[in-house]
Amino acid sequence: MQGNAPTPDGQVADAASGNWVDRRAPAFARPYLRLSRADRPIGTWLLLLPCWWGLMLAMLADQSLGWQDAWIALGCGMGAWLMRGAGCTWNDITDRDIDDKVARTRSRPIPSGQVSVAGAAIWMCVQALLAFCILLTFNRAAISLGVLSLLLVTIYPFAKRFTWWPQVFLGLAFNWGALLAWTAHAGELRWPAVFLYVAGISWTLFYDTIYAHQDTEDDALIGVKSTARLFGANTVHWLKYFLVATVTLMAVAVITALMPAASILALVLALGGPWAMGWHMAWQLRGFDHTDPDRMLHLFRLNRDTGLIPLIFFGLALFA
Repeated sequence: MQGNAPTPDGQVADAASGNWVDRRAPAFARPYLRLSRADRPIGTWLLLLPCWWGLMLAMLADQSLGWQDAWIALGCGMGAWLMRGAGCTWNDITDRDIDDKVARTRSRPIPSGQVSVAGAAIWMCVQALLAFCILLTFNRAAISLGVLSLLLVTIYPFAKRFTWWPQVFLGLAFNWGALLAWTAHAGELRWPAVFLYVAGISWTLFYDTIYAHQDTEDDALIGVKSTARLFGANTVHWLKYFLVATVTLMAVAVITALMPAASILALVLALGGPWAMGWHMAWQLRGFDHTDPDRMLHLFRLNRDTGLIPLIFFGLALFA
């Protein structure tokens, strides 16, 4: 398959029609914002939500809430946008010889010729440096965790070349914020944050396997590995396992964080988070159809709401 030119306005194939980047951003900035996936905000949500899980669970654990927590929440939001942008830019630099062979990705800025590799590298560094400035406002333990996450971000784009489980590496990187935000509040890493982190990895395996089903034919032709290709027609069975693991591990995180100091009401409300999240994931499975790429993209995008659900219950528990 040969690369093709971008659409007349440069829009990326899997971006929502009429997004703010294509309609309102200055023309010179659009290719760089597309590199950062600013026209596809779902990835920023999926990176941010584990951060907020970790922060909320840490506040539940010690029953404290302060202005510093508001800054941690805001800083995580800005940092997630910047680091998702830097990570996606790095991903597009490393995948530039693959993206021009896949129908869904050949309209991205580098393979379509909108941005040079050098320009993309400069943009990546700018985003990463801004995110580092935000990280420096957290405590030392959180800063150390933030710097350590760069190793995972660096490795992830290459995972699909050497393993059938690249979604695990994405999960390791995308859920690191659960550890970082917990530590930014608590000052140290504890077991509830670890359980929450692994729950997030299971969730990532769920939603990114759905996402990867959009590209299975092209991936097979060029030799790119994924859990979607590995599972094939058995995907729904595997997604059920990831659902159960997500709910169970998040419930363990809640119990270990709140016991024995929390009230019964707070514990029950907090456990409602993984319970309701699991039902939302099960609802997604009812509409699963791996032969319909548009359906797979729609289900993938629904996971923003999936990840918001535990926050509602954690918030109720905090004020119970």
